[in-house]
Amino acid sequence: MDDSCLKTLGVGTPEAARPIAVRTRGGASPGLFWLGGFKSDMRGTKAEALDAWAAKNGRASVRFDYSGHGESGGTFAEGTIGRWLEESLAVFRNCCTGPQVAIGSSMGGWIALLLARELARQGNEGGPTLAGLVLIAPAVDFTEELIWKRMPPAIQQQITDTGSWTRPSAYDPAGYPITRALIEEGRNHLLLGGMIETGCPVRILQGVKDEDVPWQHAVELTSRFARDDVVLTLVKDGDHRLSRPEDIDRLIAAVAEFR
Repeated sequence: MDDSCLKTLGVGTPEAARPIAVRTRGGASPGLFWLGGFKSDMRGTKAEALDAWAAKNGRASVRFDYSGHGESGGTFAEGTIGRWLEESLAVFRNCCTGPQVAIGSSMGGWIALLLARELARQGNEGGPTLAGLVLIAPAVDFTEELIWKRMPPAIQQQITDTGSWTRPSAYDPAGYPITRALIEEGRNHLLLGGMIETGCPVRILQGVKDEDVPWQHAVELTSRFARDDVVLTLVKDGDHRLSRPEDIDRLIAAVAEFR
């Protein structure tokens, strides 16, 4: 039974306000801050397992759904990386206290790195801090590198002309809308063209059999860290979700490093 506290946080200007569903659990630091993937939600296998571990070990936990996802309001097709980053920053600042381990899955891995960059840029005196990052199959720059550049020219033209294309998905029979706004706005947040510095240790878990985020993508990401303590773990038989019991054990072990 989930005994975490569910609340709603309003994010955005009045013209673009959306209610963000947040589940919080009190406890010791460093707390766990969950950042989910594209079209996933905070009630997934990994998020639930981490919250259960936090409850068992007396650790604080915060998880939420981006707008257009899960229990939050808003429309998925209106989502962009910048919009979801804004929500992530708002939840982090308003719902977390003290040091945090940010755990990002797939798109959430990209968001976690952007969160670290924005906290460094904007400053966060007196607010929560990052004690470490744990990234699961991090889909950094996926809108450009893993979607746009892999699209046939005809589909690129369709998105340019009509503003949207429905991408088939093994996880959803209806597919996912890929919008022109998602692609174009995503270019404001690309990381792989330069060096990355988070100011905290980083642990990356990546499946070699991942068909959505190739393991080579994680290796390229790892090469971009200039000074951080980074460990990349390749799971030879792992897929994109890394949600098997043995994968959950690896994830919890990575999180448990931070005390």
